[in-house]
Amino acid sequence: MPTLYPSLEDLKVDQVIQAQARDTPKMPTLPVQETAVPQPSVLYPNLAELENYMGLSLCSQEVQQNLPQTPDGASTVVSGPLPGQVVAPVSGDSLGALRAAIKPGVREIHLCKDERGKTGLRLRAINKGLFVQLVQVNTPASLVGLRFGDQILQIDGRDCAGWSTDKAHRAVKKASAEKIVMVVRDRPFQRTVTMHKDSTGHVGFVIKKGKVASVVKGSSAARNGLLTNHYVCEVNGQNVIGLKDKEIIEILAMAGNVITLTIIPTVIYEHMVKKLSPTLLQHTMDHSIPDV
Repeated sequence: MPTLYPSLEDLKVDQVIQAQARDTPKMPTLPVQETAVPQPSVLYPNLAELENYMGLSLCSQEVQQNLPQTPDGASTVVSGPLPGQVVAPVSGDSLGALRAAIKPGVREIHLCKDERGKTGLRLRAINKGLFVQLVQVNTPASLVGLRFGDQILQIDGRDCAGWSTDKAHRAVKKASAEKIVMVVRDRPFQRTVTMHKDSTGHVGFVIKKGKVASVVKGSSAARNGLLTNHYVCEVNGQNVIGLKDKEIIEILAMAGNVITLTIIPTVIYEHMVKKLSPTLLQHTMDHSIPDV
């Protein structure tokens, strides 16, 4: 299993660190006469050169803090990261990436109704599956962590495959007010892209009406595979669906140097929000910052 990195920048910086570690002269066991000092390998750029290559403001001390620590007294033999290990010398333990994580597998949630008999949840049938279309703020649905695009596999033990939107809403309406058991898969139509701001504070894309309109050549957005014709669903795990571009840009500006976007193809998004008014999305969708 290969090593995993949150972003291309993390991969490149780790390659530099590994190359420098391999090129570091070992401690001699015998006295050595003065000889010409060998020149270090130039196969890889150093961290300072990466700053020019990727526009990052890299601090060696900060990078070291983000690397796995070797316990005192442990062997110092140079080795690469373990297979399947996530290595993030630039991203570190980004809270945004953790909040945005789309986890594999399925989970069970217990949903209830409020004093008005509402869950704060709207569903939408797509391709014989059932998906979360709207999670209203400060409702039971938001409190249990449901998100736009989650797939509902079961409601109270009944498989939802092939259900219509109306049938799903009838099932929720008839369910017990105290406990509705749902089996959920995290946002199968969406994916995340982690990027890094350059020295000017930009990651390199233009947003228009909530959609990625263009990507700047040579930017972190371009390097990490951000695609146009995709809507932005979340910024560092915070839902931004229905917000105006100005509001999304403000969230991006305040989001720190590491940005994780959750995106969805336009054709799927427009099918998901069909028959929902922009006003409903803007003013009732849960736009709070989720817990990790």
